[in-house]
Amino acid sequence: MLSASPVAIAILAKAPVPGLTKTRLIPSIGAHAAAILQERLTERAVATALAAAVGPVTLWCAPDPGHSSFRELVTRHAVTLKRQPAGDLGTRMLAAMAASGRPTIVIGTDCPAFTPEHLRAAAHALRDADVVLIPAEDGGYVLIGARGAHPQLFSGIAWGTPTVLTETRARIAALGLKSIELPALWDIDTEADLARFEVMFPEMAL
Repeated sequence: MLSASPVAIAILAKAPVPGLTKTRLIPSIGAHAAAILQERLTERAVATALAAAVGPVTLWCAPDPGHSSFRELVTRHAVTLKRQPAGDLGTRMLAAMAASGRPTIVIGTDCPAFTPEHLRAAAHALRDADVVLIPAEDGGYVLIGARGAHPQLFSGIAWGTPTVLTETRARIAALGLKSIELPALWDIDTEADLARFEVMFPEMAL
């Protein structure tokens, strides 16, 4: 059941096109396997978000919603598809945050460790805080949620670097926003992350 005050979940996902997704893993597993991994991670993220049942779920697709895997997800799940806008990661996250008109959680597809409970905890945190974060073990974050869109949280950040979380905390403080951080999780960026994934989620292993 949805709560009385739904929190939207926006998932940013790349189409599983060989050579265009999970590029850092291509040298070790190949472009085709990397695309399969992307498709499985997207499917898991959608299922987890829907199981959390905190509000409407939108899959923000890059380069567009036309890929067959996205269309097939819509036939099986109550998810809306939207095209990611052009721009850097911050621009795309801000667009997803602003589009719902309600408190919104933004995630990607690279954190298979997410459970419905993590997303429910993040949604619950937004009852008391302006912003909620789940840090990533590598220095970024795997989830950001906010009651409203704050452009300053998403502009001028050195995305993909170990300073993302530190920079974001500084922006939150400068804006005078109340934030809550939940325990850190891991995501899949490296070959070591992939090995961890295959041990913890053998049913999704390549």
